[in-house]
Amino acid sequence: MHVFELTKRLIEIESTTGNEKEAALFLRGHLAGLGYDVALQEAAPERFNVCAFAGPPIIVFTSHIDTVPPYIPFREDGEFLHGRGACDAKGIVAAQIEAAERLRREGENRIGLLFVVGEERNSAGALCANQEPPGSRYFIDGEPTENRLAIASKGSLRAELTALGRAAHSAYPERGESAILKLLDVLEDLRRMGLPVDPQLGSSTCNIGVLEGGTRPNVVPDRARAEIMFRSVEPIEDLKRRLEAVTRERVRVDYRFEVPPVRMEVVEGFETTVVSFTHDIPFLDRWGKPFLMGPGSILDAHTDHERISKSELLRGIDLYVKLARLLLDSPAS
Repeated sequence: MHVFELTKRLIEIESTTGNEKEAALFLRGHLAGLGYDVALQEAAPERFNVCAFAGPPIIVFTSHIDTVPPYIPFREDGEFLHGRGACDAKGIVAAQIEAAERLRREGENRIGLLFVVGEERNSAGALCANQEPPGSRYFIDGEPTENRLAIASKGSLRAELTALGRAAHSAYPERGESAILKLLDVLEDLRRMGLPVDPQLGSSTCNIGVLEGGTRPNVVPDRARAEIMFRSVEPIEDLKRRLEAVTRERVRVDYRFEVPPVRMEVVEGFETTVVSFTHDIPFLDRWGKPFLMGPGSILDAHTDHERISKSELLRGIDLYVKLARLLLDSPAS
């Protein structure tokens, strides 16, 4: 199956986070038909990673099969493949499979494939896969880096802030305590909070992504909540201390998920980049030394116009093969 057709087939399967089963079953059948030893690994009820090996692996290609909502149907034009997952990361999955097949046609069987669930939410698939490493020395994680080798990435911290107040009739606000106003004060302080800058990674950032509170306009609200996401250039524990110094117990802080900043090796002959997004690499540390690269632009991911260039997809296959050959020919291999 040509890489464009495989990308199309994968995009046509709706697999938003939590609903990856059909994509996993499709990949199991496809890879088994290519002669791989394939297994499904249940990362959560009815949610499966796909593990496929041509032989004892030295190197593993890996990416994720879940996407963000909403589903966007596949369409194609002369230059691009469009649809949810086109660049994040179903086109990449197709490119990695084709790269592995090219290496196998050359007689190289020390290759594995790992396609996981849950990367878009909490890396549940990677955390599960890390409990059963196959003995590989390297893995190449596929994310849209415009075919450049990422040498560093910011970390992230997702937190939920909850403010509690006292309900009252809005005609007598002095009898209550507005949780919304309390939360807004904290959020304003967070917006003014100084965040560090790293010479390589750039600036830490904070996004207020969800804001909820109250029940009626004529009721002083007794509860409000916000979900925030930091992209961090400093250790996550340092960021937590910074956050707690600002909130000063005015709200409850619950940490939902965190990913540390990552720095990776430069490989001669590859254009490099630094990315602000996170990925599964910190949760697959038992799978070997990591590399991060893939076709497509992160600026197209998570949008209503998600797409991947056909020429970039083909170039991505070439680069995956090139990097794999370098790693397989290295003295440690």
